Amino acid sequence: MASLNLTQNLKEHDDVYQALTDMHRDMSDEQSEKANAKLILLLANHIGDPAVLAEAAAIVRANTLGEAHS
Repeated sequence: MASLNLTQNLKEHDDVYQALTDMHRDMSDEQSEKANAKLILLLANHIGDPAVLAEAAAIVRANTLGEAHS
């Protein structure tokens, strides 16, 4: 079973950020939320390991809830 890679692995950070920003250009808030959901599902399919996805979801949830209480 694979585990989530938490080591810095992203190359060309600015280009990736720009691509994500460009994806949302000229979208309504609703369209932007749908685009995010579709991107998540597309990348989840690419990862393909439910355990890795569950680990990622748990980390994001804990981190996001922690920010809300700060």
